[in-house]
Amino acid sequence: MTKSSAFTEEQWTTVLEGPTSAGLIVLTAQSGGTWKETWAMSKAYAEARQEHGASELLDEVVSAKPKMERTHYHSPQELRDACLQQVRDASAVLEGTATPEEIHDYRRFIVTLSRKVAAAHREGGQDVSAAESEAIDAIASTLGVPATE
Repeated sequence: MTKSSAFTEEQWTTVLEGPTSAGLIVLTAQSGGTWKETWAMSKAYAEARQEHGASELLDEVVSAKPKMERTHYHSPQELRDACLQQVRDASAVLEGTATPEEIHDYRRFIVTLSRKVAAAHREGGQDVSAAESEAIDAIASTLGVPATE
């Protein structure tokens, strides 16, 4: 089982920024619902905390204060590209240190969090808008996992 102490401070910060970066991608994919979607991200962390013990790495990720780099982007596409890179970097940090099961759990948490953010606010009569669905697909593809469970 992998603990945060297995990583440098910079690596651990990168790992912590992965889920919030994915949430931000979905949150900005479609206008509206920002407060509800932010709340859904917080709830995803709280729900994951209730599953304590399934993955030591994920337990430490969801127990830490969510991290997000404070960067100003010039366009929504620039934000999306940077956040997808952050998700990619976070996943890569785990390679060679965390167990394959922990890496899988971390990646699934990111996709689950993304789906919960998307479903937090109905747009156009849909639980998840086409733009949000596409964002989730991009996140899942970046992580190499299915977008649905």
